[in-house]
Amino acid sequence: MSVPKVEAFARALRGEVVTSVRTASAAKVASRVSTLGEAFDDIESARTEAARIKDEVLDRLRDLLLEFEARATARRIQVHWASDAAEANRVVLEICRRVAEPGAIVAKAKSMATEEIGLNSALEGAGFRPIETDLGEYVVQIDGDHPSHIVTPIIHKNRVDVARSFVREGLGPYTEDPAELTMQARAKLRDVFRQASVGVSGANFLIAETGRIVLVENEGNNRFSTTAPRVHIAVAGIEKLLPSERELPLFLKLLAGSATGQRLTTYVHLISGPREANDPDGPEEVHVIFLDNGRTRVLEGRYREILRCIRCGACLNVCPVYRQVSGHAYRHVYSGPIGAVLAPALEGIDAIGDLAKASTLCGACEEVCPVKIPIPRMLLELRDEAARAGLGKRDIPWKRFATLAGSELLWRAGLTLLPIARKLPSALGREWAQKREMPMREGRSFREWWRERS
Repeated sequence: MSVPKVEAFARALRGEVVTSVRTASAAKVASRVSTLGEAFDDIESARTEAARIKDEVLDRLRDLLLEFEARATARRIQVHWASDAAEANRVVLEICRRVAEPGAIVAKAKSMATEEIGLNSALEGAGFRPIETDLGEYVVQIDGDHPSHIVTPIIHKNRVDVARSFVREGLGPYTEDPAELTMQARAKLRDVFRQASVGVSGANFLIAETGRIVLVENEGNNRFSTTAPRVHIAVAGIEKLLPSERELPLFLKLLAGSATGQRLTTYVHLISGPREANDPDGPEEVHVIFLDNGRTRVLEGRYREILRCIRCGACLNVCPVYRQVSGHAYRHVYSGPIGAVLAPALEGIDAIGDLAKASTLCGACEEVCPVKIPIPRMLLELRDEAARAGLGKRDIPWKRFATLAGSELLWRAGLTLLPIARKLPSALGREWAQKREMPMREGRSFREWWRERS
């Protein structure tokens, strides 16, 4: 099992896309360090505590889910359970058909869970008009594209790409000024909020003790999507719980600092239920759909720690492979190091297990993860699982290397021939050699150095 699909995508990637991804990723990594340093006296202790809390959630998941359902129901929030994507889409469509006319607009706030279940396609197939209201997601939608990052959907695009898309869609005159582009999108999307009968969002956190939904954002579109329409539907994975609101400040700071380098996001919304009789605005109905879609299976297996993830994207930003290939190379909603584990864990090693090889195993992803997910260890376990399943037969060159390294005689002969090793990559396979060169030998060998010291 090699990674020809990822490498083939990287070879075909335009240079300006790589530049956009690298530049944005590096900026996020730099701001993360300073922000978290200011937010916490001891960032390692904060990460350790966050990991402990998320492990507690996974250990008590069933009880916390039932506690949330009871508390949310008392607040008049309607809770639904979806075993897979099809069931989640069915619940959303049933609500939409009941409260909205055919062809009605559905205002969608940014949500990885709805990307995961393909909700837009389901809504369109049922005759509704889903419109993404996050600026990046809106650009992705009008371009017929897919998000390339779990926090920054258009990290693979630049302002020229966005300007051309807006002109094509008739949003306004050509401009590369980010402020002007934002105003063009704002003018278009304000009408969406006014016309939408249903608003759909995800959930950053769900508080078991109080039954409240927590959303964080910087644009304000989440608030419009959840407040202006008559009905609000939140779709969230079953792992998104926190035991109580006492843990919330820790996670809000870790999420904002890790994702965007902010002390806190511009908006933090705690949604307590539908509008009361004396409320001037707000939805008449609030629904939460808990999505399993393979998570229970992951919870019971060897990759359960991946469910600690709070979707900050820090591991993507720091990953040298992600920076080179962008999110689309991973062929899944979840990309980068987190996707290289979560995608095969959810979909199966046979379907997309090659992603475990799309890593240098440098360990940077684990170093920046706010909940200390041991991603490198799990990538190695996935590789081992694939090899045991007989999916690694294409890695023949490394068997040759193992034979060479296991024989002292062959290893000595190899060291002697090392000066001409640059001629050898073709023997290791054309695909491997196409993008790599053997390094030039410099200086003495270790054995020569050791003999001189002895």
